[in-house]
Amino acid sequence: MIPASFDYVAPQSLTDALAALAEHGDDAKVLAGGQSLLPILRMRLNAPSVVIDLGKVTELQGISDEGDHLVIGAMTTYAAVLASEAVSTHAALLSKAVATVADPQIRHRGTVGGALVHADPAGDVGAPVLALDAELVIAGQGGATRTVPAADFFEDLFTTAVGEDELLTQIRIPKHTGWGAHYEKFVRVSHQWSIVAVAATVRAEGGSIAEARVGLTNMGSTPLRATAVEQALVGQSATEEAVRQACARAADGTNPPSDLNGDADYRRHLASVLTRRAVLAAAGA
Repeated sequence: MIPASFDYVAPQSLTDALAALAEHGDDAKVLAGGQSLLPILRMRLNAPSVVIDLGKVTELQGISDEGDHLVIGAMTTYAAVLASEAVSTHAALLSKAVATVADPQIRHRGTVGGALVHADPAGDVGAPVLALDAELVIAGQGGATRTVPAADFFEDLFTTAVGEDELLTQIRIPKHTGWGAHYEKFVRVSHQWSIVAVAATVRAEGGSIAEARVGLTNMGSTPLRATAVEQALVGQSATEEAVRQACARAADGTNPPSDLNGDADYRRHLASVLTRRAVLAAAGA
């Protein structure tokens, strides 16, 4: 299907992009990588009068090391994340999750920030960013910026803390150097959105789990932390039986959807199974 007609704006700076948002308001849609927006336009599920393309805003691109944090520009592509030695060393969980996104063509166009702001609960970036305790930097009108913890960033289905006249600019991730990581994703066919997925990163000491962070994909209207599992894992030996018992509560506090890919109970069962697999893999067991 052909999209409805729209005007196209391609600002070359963050200031110009924010000005375009202020000018066009609710009539505008922001184009990051296009992974989500382009299909929506083609199916005419949305018909904005203006599309603001951020592809030329170079200040929103790139990965930098700021001591105890990695800073990823919102317009950084999945492919750039996968190619980054800094990310694979200090935020391995994000690398492993991004490697499962779609195919190489999409990974060279899709952006980390675009996926986060779109906030599809079946997307594969939200759970690892949440599990890594990231902070999201948001720019508004007049040069104002604010920093929002990932735990407060995702508000509801396709809804985030980014306002209509604001843009996500950076993802700040505390370094998890030396932590094991794994992203366990369940799909029926290759390149599908996650039916359920689990992002797990673990710091082990002497054969026991000292710290654990676990994020859940598509187990509610937003990405979720499996806090009961995280607490139960601390101090446990990295054996299958110990991890199995800790991960039995993976679905606590979740509200998974029911659809053609499976009902809510099926997803709850999957969550416990995938969490066990992800934690064992992250712990090197």
